[in-house]
Amino acid sequence: MASDTVIEVRNVSKRFGGLTAVSNCSLEVARGSITGLIGPNGAGKSTLFNMVAGNFPPTSGAIIFDGEDITGLKPHELFRLGMLRTFQIAHEFSQMTALENLMMVPGDQPGENLAALWFQPGKVAAREAEVRRKALDVIDFLKLGHVRNELAGNLSGGQKKLLELGRTMMVDAKVVLLDEVAAGVNKTLLNDLAANIERMNSELGYTFFVIEHDMDLIARLCDPVIVMAQGEVIAKGTMEQLRANPMIVEAYFGGPVEVAR
Repeated sequence: MASDTVIEVRNVSKRFGGLTAVSNCSLEVARGSITGLIGPNGAGKSTLFNMVAGNFPPTSGAIIFDGEDITGLKPHELFRLGMLRTFQIAHEFSQMTALENLMMVPGDQPGENLAALWFQPGKVAAREAEVRRKALDVIDFLKLGHVRNELAGNLSGGQKKLLELGRTMMVDAKVVLLDEVAAGVNKTLLNDLAANIERMNSELGYTFFVIEHDMDLIARLCDPVIVMAQGEVIAKGTMEQLRANPMIVEAYFGGPVEVAR
């Protein structure tokens, strides 16, 4: 039986020369949750997030994903295991359509092999049709049908973020790491984006690990929320619980509850 914990960070530290960015940090992300990670600038949350995402290895400690030690694995290796990441600035193929961007995601497509193109055209066509059907299903789920044939470079910031979410759906990711999903997105599209994250979680069972500065978005989406400061985890709970803690609000949100952002 699968464990209830899908990501476990065990006593992880990261040092850059003489600077310790993350110090003996431990946390868990439960399977099927939307877990938030917040903290003031310089708290170490981005460094920790980048270690989980495979952008650089920890100096010490271990990161476990779905029961497997992934410490030091690269992002493309994590992709194959089912961990995908979106970025603060969307990474789209600007000269390809939204639909084509989605169709690019699944790996090991036979059409990428010249020999298969020549000698197995039926297999290539069948796989391409399968990927296209999947991409169209994702487009429909995200309500992006009106821009499916639009060049991705012409999409708005919010639409690009939705497209990034769609890319994670093309390979049925076990965990999606969301990096500042609200950045550059207007309020209307941010509401659509949040609604789709909620639907992916509740209807499709996706697990999300979210780093975000928009506290209202964190409050809407995340339970639990993990707070970091000075390279360490200092609290965990619902946003309501954290906002009710005067010490955390004053020290880490910089003011009264009403202006905690």
